[in-house]
Amino acid sequence: MDDIATPAQPYHAAHDREIESLADFDEVLAREGSLAHRRVQAVDLTARTEVLLGVDATGAVFLGCPMAEEAATAVRAAGALVFPPVPGLPFDPYRAAVYSPGELYASLAEGYEATPDALAYAWFQRTKADGDVFASMLRAVHDDSVSDATDELLAGARVVGVMGGHAMARGTEEYAGAARLGRELARAGFTVATGGGPGAMEAANLGAYAAPFGDAMLDEALLLLAKAPSFTPSVGAWAGAAFEVRERWPGGGSSVGIPTWFYGHEPPNAFASHIAKYFANATREDGLLARSGAGVVFLPGAAGTVQEIFDNATPNYYGSRGEPTPMVLVDEAHWTERLPAWPLLRALARGRSMEARITLVDRIDDAPAALKLIRG
Repeated sequence: MDDIATPAQPYHAAHDREIESLADFDEVLAREGSLAHRRVQAVDLTARTEVLLGVDATGAVFLGCPMAEEAATAVRAAGALVFPPVPGLPFDPYRAAVYSPGELYASLAEGYEATPDALAYAWFQRTKADGDVFASMLRAVHDDSVSDATDELLAGARVVGVMGGHAMARGTEEYAGAARLGRELARAGFTVATGGGPGAMEAANLGAYAAPFGDAMLDEALLLLAKAPSFTPSVGAWAGAAFEVRERWPGGGSSVGIPTWFYGHEPPNAFASHIAKYFANATREDGLLARSGAGVVFLPGAAGTVQEIFDNATPNYYGSRGEPTPMVLVDEAHWTERLPAWPLLRALARGRSMEARITLVDRIDDAPAALKLIRG
């Protein structure tokens, strides 16, 4: 169940010009006989040389498409722009889709350091230190491609964001509660979106994955995962336990994770079926909250979660995103005593349209009902 359940996807003229697979490429040529003004994105065209030698490519753009040199010369002569693949990168800056867990964790059996996820983080660490403008451009192109793919994926979806810290360990009641939350949201027809990392984020994605199964599945999965409570000291053992759950119960429910290599020491969790991973944390943070139009649940967390509360409150306060996003804060003692964000949030909301869209609940199991209540 890897598809995001959405209403009919709206028509977007810009997306309609994009060709993102070889099947799309062949279909467009069969139907129109032309590539004029198309954007061909990360499609391997090495087997389409004869077609490319004679096709109308006026105004077309080829982004990271492997092709024979004679084909590249021909389409340039026909009026196309060709941005060739960049050799030696551990990622594709022109990618047409978000990541999957299997893609980021390929070669996990050889150790986490051998995975594309770890290799991309290592590249990021090297290049951000030397200030290479070419590397900066590649990161920006990659992140824009991921944003475009995420927009296409989530068009029309009722997305609920679940925010919380990475320190929440498997095997705890807090983790189990976050998983139940994700399951109930998914069963209610929402698409669960998280920061894509460990802890509370993983738990919510796990719950969404468990949604199509009987309730006993989640209980058993929690026991299996508890044998590797944290991604430290071994990311491999932690991720391996997640893939063991996925293998035992294949075909789980879909959800989205939006992590970042900026926090590359926090690996992505394997329960988000779709992973929109960014280099730029600010782009990732704003994008996660902006796409959570059906509401945001804030579990107990530290500085990062506090930042997310007020990052989300600001457009609600000014009305810059239209109707205010419902906000549910979970754990009264945490948000009124330990980190008293709730009094400030309530003071900001007083007398504004967002006031009716914020609530504080003490139990995590009350969050889905509270979300429905403040949505009206």
